[in-house]
Amino acid sequence: MHRIGVIGGGTMGAGIAEVAARAGGEVLVLERDTDGAYLARARIARSLTRAVEAGKLDRDLADQAAGRIALTTVIDDFADRELVIEAAPEIEVLKTEFFAKLDTIVAPEAILATNTSSIPVIRIANTTAHPGRVVGVHFFNPVPVLPLVEIVVTLQTERAVADKVTAYARNTLGKRTIESKDQAGFVVNALLIPYLCSAIRMAESRFASIADIDEGMVVGYAHPMGPLRLTDTIGLDTTLAIAESLYAEFREPHYNPPPLLRRMVDAGYLGRKTGRGFYTY
Repeated sequence: MHRIGVIGGGTMGAGIAEVAARAGGEVLVLERDTDGAYLARARIARSLTRAVEAGKLDRDLADQAAGRIALTTVIDDFADRELVIEAAPEIEVLKTEFFAKLDTIVAPEAILATNTSSIPVIRIANTTAHPGRVVGVHFFNPVPVLPLVEIVVTLQTERAVADKVTAYARNTLGKRTIESKDQAGFVVNALLIPYLCSAIRMAESRFASIADIDEGMVVGYAHPMGPLRLTDTIGLDTTLAIAESLYAEFREPHYNPPPLLRRMVDAGYLGRKTGRGFYTY
């Protein structure tokens, strides 16, 4: 697969576009308008520059990767894509609308993938006439740095589709993959979100300070980042959306989002991307 489409040029979409282009793909990114396209291009440029400055990427290779990325505001331009990866916000109706349109635009043999971190993939696939070609391909943030990709297989996903996407993630993108059945949260977030919610409840109750909660897990258990700073990195809005999806599916109390998380999202304190969450950036 060489012609790759990415729906959305936000944090995740920009990262996916970058790694696909660095691997030699011709990448087309869909944004809602020209301002969004400009911001997406800037995100990718900043990430490539950081990789060069860190000594992880040659400047010429960075420039070549940037040259393989095009931006568009017209979804019909995706007609020739072999693989389309949707990285729109975690809003189910938004994702299903994209898939319903893409299903009528791309070739029958093209693969449609969603980067959703929590929504059951089958609900997205069922908006298409070809649910067998829909698969979950869940990257982790920051995409150019973290090596894991979850391949999420629905009851209707064709085995050949899952195998082809797995091979692309491993052999072309150089990622490590794990496979999950299609349930809310998949493998990683089903384990991670209760941990983050417990840390938020601990901070909410003032049982311990934000700094001490994070310090305890970093120093006591050798985690690279404490749970509250990790929540800031993921995004409080994303954490809330995943927790809500998990709670809706399983009705387990440890998945229920803490009130503090909801209030911070209401206030616009979403973490690193807004400059303020549990910490100020």
